[in-house]
Parts: sequence; structure tokens; C-alpha cells
Amino acid sequence: MIKRTISLFLMVAISFGLMPTIKAQDNSSYTMYESVILTPDNTKLKALGEAMTKHNKKYHANGPYKVSVYNITTGPNAGKMVWEMGPLKFSDLDGRPAQGGHDEDWRDNVMPNIKKMNTVEYWKEMSKLSNTGMLDPNKVTHPLLNIRYHEVNKGKGSNINRLLKQINETVKAMDGENPYGVYSNEFQQGYTIGRHIATVNFMKNWAELDKPDKFKETFIKVHGDGSWQAFLDGMSNTFSNSWDEIWEYSPKLSGK
Repeated sequence: MIKRTISLFLMVAISFGLMPTIKAQDNSSYTMYESVILTPDNTKLKALGEAMTKHNKKYHANGPYKVSVYNITTGPNAGKMVWEMGPLKFSDLDGRPAQGGHDEDWRDNVMPNIKKMNTVEYWKEMSKLSNTGMLDPNKVTHPLLNIRYHEVNKGKGSNINRLLKQINETVKAMDGENPYGVYSNEFQQGYTIGRHIATVNFMKNWAELDKPDKFKETFIKVHGDGSWQAFLDGMSNTFSNSWDEIWEYSPKLSGK
């Protein structure tokens, strides 16, 4: 399993590119998720749980409209929830559930228990830089997501290809299975909102964070003496901010 330090450097390097490199990828086949951050009314948690469970099991159990619900347990959004639909494509949104009581159920039964809908985002996987193929698409084997967001400094990105190649070569050289995903925020966030790029370490349990990571050691073995400091210097010149969140999967609230 990829460890916390791997997540740090992978996310930093991936954020280096921002939108131009991301948009250059093949768009004919891709994996994307719609994520909605919700602030629950803590005085109505029981009612929210019952309403959301019923809604998701009925309208969001299968296909591109399948929903996974996560509780954010760390970071600036701790205490909020993530309602995530997908994997899907933009064309799937034209046929998303709306009729048959869907919208009325969400409006009348779910939303009264929510204080605020904080943000809606579309995160597209950068497949050439991800390692999600080992995950079982039919069941949740890694219920904890270690996510890091990054904001990129203006005008930075000239070293993206070199840095990403170094990261990928290092991760592939490490022992064991290392499922992780790299995702681009598909709509511009500017330099005030941020949240340009996110990477995800898929974890089976919290204990994985206690295991020693071998990223630096492996990096030096793969890229040679002197490569590590140059790598760090390049990234520190590129990013203005970064932060972590841990999401915990809620099987009860999810569609399936």
C-alpha cells in the first residue's frame, strides 16, 4: 500500500501540471466523478441518515449514477459529508435521475436536514498517472481515502513531465500493491479557491499510516544520488498550498 509520504510527493508532483496537461489527454474514454460536499444539520442527523439511505438505495444504486457517501474525518472540512456519483462521463449527466419522484424526494426529504451544499465538482482521473486498476469495481475493499489537494503557483509547470515521470517510475518500483488515483478538477478554480488537483491513496485501514514508507529510499535507487533534493526544490517552487483530508466510506448511506 502506498504510504503517507508517497502521497505527499505524488500529489505535489501531479499538481505541477494543472489544466493544460490534463486537457491534452485522450477524452474519448475517461473516468470521472461528481462530488458534492454537504454540511449536515447536526440536530437532524437521524432524519438525514434515513432520508439519504432511502434516496440513494432507490435512485443511485447502479451504473453511472451509483452514489458513494463519505464522512470527512480530518482537515478543514471535517464533519461534512461527500456525496459522490460515478464513475461517469459528462454525457451521462443528460440522463441522470430527475423524474419519477427523484427531485421531489431529494428536495422534500433530504435537503431539509442539510445546512449547506458547499461545492459541486467534477474530478476526472488522469489514468496514465493513476494506479487504480487493482481495485475491485464491484465492492469497496479500501474504505478509507487519503486525499491531498494542491494549488499551483501561476506560471509554473515547465517541469511537469519530468517530475511526473520520476514519480511514476518510483511508485512502480516499490514493493507491494499501491492503489492510488490522480484527479483533475474539470472546471477552473482560479487561484483563490484552489483545489486544482487531488490524489487519493486508497487504504484498507488506519493502521497503514503507521507503516514505514520507502518512497525516498526507492526514489534515490531509481533516479540516482542527488536526485532527491533537486526533486524537492522543483516542487517547492511550484505550489502555493496543499492540505489533506481523510474520507471514510459509509456503506449504509451509499447507494450500494
